[in-house]
Amino acid sequence: MTLPRPRIAILGGGPGGYEAALVAAQLGAEVTVVDEDGLGGACVLADCVPSKTLIESSSTMTSLGRSASLGLELASGDNPVLGVDAPALNARIKALAAAQSNDITEHVTAEGVGIIPARGRLAGPHSIEAAGTTVHADVILIATGATPRALPDGVPDGERILTCRQLYDLTELPEKLIVVGSGVTGAEFAGAYQALGSQVTLVSSRDRVLPHEDKDAAVVIERVFRRRGMNVLGKSRAETVHRKGDGVIVTLSDGRQVIGSHCLLTVGMAPSTSGIGLAETGVKLDSRGFIEVDRVSRTSVPGVYAAGDCTGVLMLASVAAMQGRIAMWHALGEAVQPIRLSHVASTIFTDPEIASVGVSQAAVDRGEISARVAKLPLATNPRAKMGGLRDGFVKIFARPGTGLVLGGVIVAPRASELILPLSIAIEQNLSVDQIAHTFSVYPSLSGSVTEAARTVMEFAPDAIA
Repeated sequence: MTLPRPRIAILGGGPGGYEAALVAAQLGAEVTVVDEDGLGGACVLADCVPSKTLIESSSTMTSLGRSASLGLELASGDNPVLGVDAPALNARIKALAAAQSNDITEHVTAEGVGIIPARGRLAGPHSIEAAGTTVHADVILIATGATPRALPDGVPDGERILTCRQLYDLTELPEKLIVVGSGVTGAEFAGAYQALGSQVTLVSSRDRVLPHEDKDAAVVIERVFRRRGMNVLGKSRAETVHRKGDGVIVTLSDGRQVIGSHCLLTVGMAPSTSGIGLAETGVKLDSRGFIEVDRVSRTSVPGVYAAGDCTGVLMLASVAAMQGRIAMWHALGEAVQPIRLSHVASTIFTDPEIASVGVSQAAVDRGEISARVAKLPLATNPRAKMGGLRDGFVKIFARPGTGLVLGGVIVAPRASELILPLSIAIEQNLSVDQIAHTFSVYPSLSGSVTEAARTVMEFAPDAIA
């Protein structure tokens, strides 16, 4: 007797949704994804892929700006200055995002997953309604993501007052861009547009940019921002944003006004959880509207799982994807390890980048974690000197006595790539002496990782396993 294939229905096609669909299909389930925007979701079509494509272009501008210090001269006739073709730049960004979405769609459909391109909602714990049809399922996964928040008195209009998802329709580079919010998104876009040639004012309600990140790293980034000409307003909360003619006026809580050509609002994300049948189905939300889940992605309703930004659990594509995979492994009876957020590596794509994994400096300073710390300036690295790089560092946290790697922070170009050995060390319970005895290429930026590990050994001989 052949058992029927388990039926999986997924509401939302972002990283949490499509990665879950791939896992479920490979495990033999009958899978249907309901998604109204296109596979890849906002991550691919409006957020992560477009923003990092923009930042890649801005980083190239920054690199070219170092040409004189490298003995190079950029000149072409009477116009030695590089410019930005905003329509071409934005067209490339949107084309790459669409191409990535198409690649994901082809991959998912090749695995036999059905796709319904429509807005859906739960019709109970075992069904989703979409486009006039009902998809019945044994297991449902909700992966509906989140949307940018706005100020109560600062509503985006898509022309002068913008969210990060509206930037790519601009026909010109913002002349004077005011970025409200100095968290990850605000810092990334502020740095990118400053590099592309905009005059940027960054409005931060805290005393420094990136208030929730490693303080040493945030200090480096703010110093770089100011050196490159950015106007950083600390301890300045934006109250209102209004259009005035062809510009905008941002009024701060102390009455000061900042005038610009455009304003970008980066004041957080709101979960996309309303109007999709959650309350009627009994799925619990927290006080902020995020879906409550446990470490294997289960909601309060048996058979209903959730993954990604709609859960408010570390809003990273990698975390959403892992939540989705874990949900399917658990639902379909596979061995599964609950998600370990302490092992998640993250990157802030400023220039230089900030990558981190494991324990934080703040936790060490508060006495919550006992750790030996080594911090090595990037400026001492020979490869960095060759490239004219002077901002950044490699920091490693190791457990006293055993030397096990507990975490690390890297501030450097391509820190997103350089953090991998520290992530592996944490995942595999490696010690600093094992990293220190690993060959690194000379010269290379990754050599600073092994050198920092040797520094821990030199100043903490008892940390050698």
